[in-house]
Amino acid sequence: MTGSAALFTDRYELTMVDAALLDGTAHRESLFEAFARRLPDGRRYGVVAGTGRLLELVERFRFGDDELEFLRAERVVRDETLDWLADYRFRGEIWGYREGEAYFPGSPLVTVQGSFAEAVILETLVLSVLNYDSAVAGAAARMVSVALGRPIAEMGSRRANERSAVAAARAAYIAGFDATSNLEAGRRWGIPTMGTAAHSFTLLHDSEEDAFRAQVEAMGPGTTLLVDTYDIRAGVETAVRVAGTGLGAVRIDSGDLPTVAAAVREHLDELGAVNTRITVTSDLDEHAIASLASAPVDAYGVGTSVVTGSGFPAAGMVYKLVARRGEDGAWVGVAKASTSKTSVGGRKNAARRIDATRTAREELVYVGDGPGGEDEFAADDRLRPLMVHLMHEGEADAAHVGPAGVRAARAHRAEVMQELPIEAFRLGRGEPVIPTTYR
Repeated sequence: MTGSAALFTDRYELTMVDAALLDGTAHRESLFEAFARRLPDGRRYGVVAGTGRLLELVERFRFGDDELEFLRAERVVRDETLDWLADYRFRGEIWGYREGEAYFPGSPLVTVQGSFAEAVILETLVLSVLNYDSAVAGAAARMVSVALGRPIAEMGSRRANERSAVAAARAAYIAGFDATSNLEAGRRWGIPTMGTAAHSFTLLHDSEEDAFRAQVEAMGPGTTLLVDTYDIRAGVETAVRVAGTGLGAVRIDSGDLPTVAAAVREHLDELGAVNTRITVTSDLDEHAIASLASAPVDAYGVGTSVVTGSGFPAAGMVYKLVARRGEDGAWVGVAKASTSKTSVGGRKNAARRIDATRTAREELVYVGDGPGGEDEFAADDRLRPLMVHLMHEGEADAAHVGPAGVRAARAHRAEVMQELPIEAFRLGRGEPVIPTTYR
């Protein structure tokens, strides 16, 4: 992906830089931290997503002639600051939780170290990526857990803008979805794509049978035929008559899904199509998927709910200055004290305490030297370090970006889910499944 990401930001990031350059504080070495004060209401864990996208965008966060001319015309900052922006590129350090990691309130998900000016200017970008992608991943992970191993595909592009549709497909795949309908997500991130036909294809033809014959001729009998444009029972009979008993699958997009799925399964078996699978769509979310656990459903397709975070389209993360260098060169912890918006100052590191059954029991956040300093805990088989070095001197670690980074994040998410207590996967409202402790 090419193009500058520099104006994907709020105006006040630049006006802060402008004022800090004027008073001489812009170059103070600082540490910013992205974290969530709480999880979306009722959720028991979160899933980190967007990290690989963020690293690539930080590398592209440059002010070219077009960006500078816009800022000059709008008189956003002084000319001296425009000169500084013209030479800007992030040259600092970024640490954080691996993409695909579970997180909890207070987890130091991403820390950005550099001068105040070069780090504060990234605030909007960091939050816009992590808040959306992690919201999608958190919802998608819940759907995956109640799908009980049945394939689940993301198909929500028409319920999001064109850029977030691609980001959502990526986040859902990391969280365990098996495929996406979005071709750009497939091209950009290496995600398997799926899709056959919509109701309009059936309506185009003079009969449902004509539509099915055309699709089978183009895609073979292993295709998936959408059988609910008119009458579902008649659609199933026509589908098997056209494609034969080797028909790959039928898709149901309407009706009382548990009842309809059971009737369709019985009908397929009566017709001899015993291996034909049933895929259901129709405004699914984690609760609807859970209600289909005992139904004869083989696969799910989810749209609106996954791309909107199933009711929580943002994960509620914030980006705060937590430490800066003092006049003596030592780090000084700083924190907000506002009511209901307090933060914990200081450089931090984090680990997860694992018990003898390999189950996570506690999130430990160590306040002190932080990432890049000396370890403040002795890592062993009962204490798993959580923070990794994501970017060094402005260069992203290649392991976390591109399609390879997506595959690694997906694999890591699967491993992490095995650590969480079983209570994490209950859909009922509840508190975070493990506590966060500061030390």
